[in-house]
Amino acid sequence: MNKAFVKEDSGDDDDDLDAGTPEIPAGTKNYITPTGYRRLKDELLDLLDNQRPEVVKIVSWAASNGDRSENGDYIYGKRRLREIDRRIRFLTRRLDNAEVVDTRRQENVDQVFFGAEVTYADGKGNEHTIMIVGIDEVDLDRGHVSWISPMARAITKAKVGDTVPLRTPAGLEQIEILDVRYPPSEG
Repeated sequence: MNKAFVKEDSGDDDDDLDAGTPEIPAGTKNYITPTGYRRLKDELLDLLDNQRPEVVKIVSWAASNGDRSENGDYIYGKRRLREIDRRIRFLTRRLDNAEVVDTRRQENVDQVFFGAEVTYADGKGNEHTIMIVGIDEVDLDRGHVSWISPMARAITKAKVGDTVPLRTPAGLEQIEILDVRYPPSEG
């Protein structure tokens, strides 16, 4: 068959994952903090209630103008609509599979688990504070690291005063846990 008659796949239909968001490891749950869950839910509701209807209105108006092949509003609007729909599918799946972890129910507050805010000293004595959060909540500028990150895995179950090995690109580094806290969920 001539290639001119073969429909090329645009990749839009089956690519529901966001490029910057890692996959949830097989056999694990999608742990998330109440704040992270609320943030994702708010984004989903904004897409459904505000952004999507506005883009549909623009596409409908642009389609009524006639020739769609060179109509920038129509072409851009349809592309934006596909992006919004992809994000809606992604967020819906993430929220459906989310396991909200309420840190107020944590019994072992002296140990590092999901939701903990941990202050540690690296091998050079520099202090750092991180918070262990879900994969959809990672924000390195705020010190929020994923529970599946090498750092979080290294310090999980550690207590104040423990020294744990952390494998880094530069080699093995010993870090000392200085403080473990479970901050209340943001209201």
